[in-house]
Amino acid sequence: MVQTISSRLTATCSVSTAQCCFMDCQLYQIHYINESKTWTEAQQYCREKHTDLVTVTNMKDMKRLINISAKVKSEAWIGLTNTWRWSDGSSFSFRHWNNDFKNVEHNRDQCAVAVFYGKGRWKNVNCAERKPFICYDDNVILIKENKTWKDALTYCRGHHHDLVTITNMEDQIWIQEKVKNASTPFVWIGLCYAWTLHFWFWVSDEVVRYENWASCPKMNDCDMSGAMETRGGHKWLEKEDSETFNFICCSVRTSQSEQRGGS
Repeated sequence: MVQTISSRLTATCSVSTAQCCFMDCQLYQIHYINESKTWTEAQQYCREKHTDLVTVTNMKDMKRLINISAKVKSEAWIGLTNTWRWSDGSSFSFRHWNNDFKNVEHNRDQCAVAVFYGKGRWKNVNCAERKPFICYDDNVILIKENKTWKDALTYCRGHHHDLVTITNMEDQIWIQEKVKNASTPFVWIGLCYAWTLHFWFWVSDEVVRYENWASCPKMNDCDMSGAMETRGGHKWLEKEDSETFNFICCSVRTSQSEQRGGS
């Protein structure tokens, strides 16, 4: 019989602590704003009410934009401006330009829109044009308090949603930018070791498929949890639960829908 991680861990959780209750979260949330603004006005709005104009780092991000704009047949500002860097400072590597992209030598007045009647592909237009736009909320929070892993988990679930889960390289890259600002050499993440069953799992009930261990983790020690380096390669290491580090929380559930509208 096939069992989920949560069903296999029911006995473990009841015997040890409440740390194995499962939740899920996403690292950021997207908002389509159906108001016409210039790129600069849109950036200001997003920074005041959310985090920033949206950053698109891979095709998975792009598909999320397309999904929330499924009924939209227009163009919308994204966070890419004339320097061809993202508004939030992220480096510009992923590209999704359409065939109309003009690589203008002097592009001081050019900003990027996603064209939703053209499969979400981007084109550059004058930044002074007025268009709807897309903001995002960053749901990853670095807590610069030193806590044990169990206390960090309790804090995240009480004040935000959960300790963060990392399921792919894109998540890893997003989170390691945050941990660079930590005040401890490691930060706690949502990796938990079920010593009675001898495997690692995420507190979100995700199977550990993507891995970024510094070395093969031990499989026979009690009271071990996962932490990430704040410098170097940002690798994962197993650490004793009693050690105290900064930690990373995430703030909303995956089931919470992406939002559209003008509020």
